[in-house]
Amino acid sequence: MARHSYLCPIRWSDMDVYGIVNNVSYLRYLEEARVDLIFRMAPNDGDAFFRDGSVVVEHRIRYRRQLVHRHEPVEIEMWVSDLQSATVAIDYVVRDGATVYATASTVMAPFDYRAGRPRRLTDEEIRFFEKYLEQTPAAD
Repeated sequence: MARHSYLCPIRWSDMDVYGIVNNVSYLRYLEEARVDLIFRMAPNDGDAFFRDGSVVVEHRIRYRRQLVHRHEPVEIEMWVSDLQSATVAIDYVVRDGATVYATASTVMAPFDYRAGRPRRLTDEEIRFFEKYLEQTPAAD
């Protein structure tokens, strides 16, 4: 199956007082990468998954090595590790070549904001996520 790769810039403001990338910045990195992936669902129309509504249900991040500011972006490789009728799990590896800085997972659910309740994935959403389905969790 396919994996998606996103080159994420490291900003000076991402570092904490100890000179390493702050843990909250990792959540922003994952969000940037996830949006880059999901916007491929409907590139001309805006994204159906976000347009129709979705929420983050869970984040898990395991920090492997300290990441410091540099001019080169860090690669975030991602894939769908689980696909259910009402949730999708996206796993990530934050890396620079063989050096892994973090592994992570995000579970998202489609959500109908007008009705104020969860909804099921549409057939279009399922077909899109199936292209990236690889039921291998990011290394623990």
